[in-house]
Amino acid sequence: MADGSTDILLGAIAGAHGVRGEVRVKTFTEDPRAIGDYGPVHTEDGRVFVLRVTKPVKGGMAAKLDGVTDRDQAEALKGTRLYVSRDALGEPGVDEDGEEAFFHADLVDCVVVTADGEEIGRVIAVHDFGAGDLLDVQRADETGKGKALLVPFTRAVCPEVDIAARRIVCVPPAGLLEDAEPGEGEANG
Repeated sequence: MADGSTDILLGAIAGAHGVRGEVRVKTFTEDPRAIGDYGPVHTEDGRVFVLRVTKPVKGGMAAKLDGVTDRDQAEALKGTRLYVSRDALGEPGVDEDGEEAFFHADLVDCVVVTADGEEIGRVIAVHDFGAGDLLDVQRADETGKGKALLVPFTRAVCPEVDIAARRIVCVPPAGLLEDAEPGEGEANG
């Protein structure tokens, strides 16, 4: 069963592909074809499938799941999330630029602090809208319900990441931590 701490979400079934039980899978792996490389996948309700990628399709990959033999069975799986044990992934190593790489799931729930140790907040998600990773940080405040903040996850802004200690040091760009007032930055006319 997916519990969020030891499982990594690899993809989700978007629907059936064809009539022989293939599914369309929206992948969350860096290389979409790699979704089949991690061994059996499992669902939130405990079902286990061997997934074999068959070909790229619009929005993801077509795949065959053992035991799924017709379109109706494949369509019934629409929306099912596919997970793999965190242990199956090994360590992330370095990226193509020689920088230390991290699994997004390992960054979630890390505390983000300034270089002086002042807590900024806690990572609640990691997004990539096309221009690089952004940490979605729930700001810390006296009520515990601070505003969310998007922090560029770059070496310059986040020079120190300690996954074991669940801590990220942030050197925020000018203005990132300032609370904008409504209408601020709008042209006066």
